[in-house]
Amino acid sequence: MKPLQLSTETALKLSQKLNVPIEQLMHMPQHILIQKLMELEKE
Repeated sequence: MKPLQLSTETALKLSQKLNVPIEQLMHMPQHILIQKLMELEKE
């Protein structure tokens, strides 16, 4: 599976918001990432 196509800036913001290391974020399956973003939106 290829890494997510994110800009460094976006990846940094996401890793801070989701509280995950940036390396972990880059290897996260896209559907899981989207799911986490949806959860953040609800809060």
